[in-house]
Amino acid sequence: MKFRKMVKPLFPNFYFKSVPLAELATLSSHNIPKPFIIKPAIGFFSMGVHKVDSDEEWIAIRETIALEIEEVKDLYPKEVMDATNFIIEDCIEGDEFAIDCYFNGEGKPVVLNILEHIFGSGKDVSDRVYLTSKEIVEKNIARIETFLTNVSRLAQLRNFPAHIEIRIDKSGTVYPIEVNPMRFGGWCSTGDLAFHAYGINEYECFFEQKVPDWDSILKDKAGKVYSIVILDNNSGYPASDIASFDYDKLLTHFEKPLELRKIDYSKYPVFAFLFAETK
Repeated sequence: MKFRKMVKPLFPNFYFKSVPLAELATLSSHNIPKPFIIKPAIGFFSMGVHKVDSDEEWIAIRETIALEIEEVKDLYPKEVMDATNFIIEDCIEGDEFAIDCYFNGEGKPVVLNILEHIFGSGKDVSDRVYLTSKEIVEKNIARIETFLTNVSRLAQLRNFPAHIEIRIDKSGTVYPIEVNPMRFGGWCSTGDLAFHAYGINEYECFFEQKVPDWDSILKDKAGKVYSIVILDNNSGYPASDIASFDYDKLLTHFEKPLELRKIDYSKYPVFAFLFAETK
């Protein structure tokens, strides 16, 4: 919420409000512009995130959120996932991207990775597939750097690493979704994809204030797409009913797997992270 208030001068017409979890069950959506997005103020893996298109839909979604939060309330520390408060905000139409970057000692942004976040439908808000490529980086880096410069100016950021999620609308305007220092190269592994795809060590870049030479890095990357596939448990079965996961068969579906990182799906609702290269 503090971030939304901070960037309001850049987006004066953007609607947002904070709502305690305890008030969601009785909150009316009649005076909230639709469609809107509701999400935990401190969230992870799109848990508790929903797109609401109508007042009728909101009634069911309120109940769904309560069930979801109850299921995951003890999975992660509060620094990572805290559903005590929710944010309701305008639904931004456009292509979604995730960025790993840092702001140097002078506050200048340094982009370390740009990934396009793709979805299965207009209602899908899940974190399942992120892609990066020469084309994605070259098409978007200039306007992303301009946006990051504006954020740095408002927040007075110095020596600050961050994972940032944005949407870019048809006119090319960049809208922020979140700025999250805790996800910089974290468990979602975007930092590892930067290394697999481009040989960039994000931690080394931040601590040693290195700047990627994108012209050199991208010169032999034409026609290649690098991805993270997050294999969440959307099977409809609880982990206790799943005897095993066939990781070897999974790999046969990909042209060039780069790394398979298995997760204890009995503890977390994720089977694995897969890094892959595709034509």
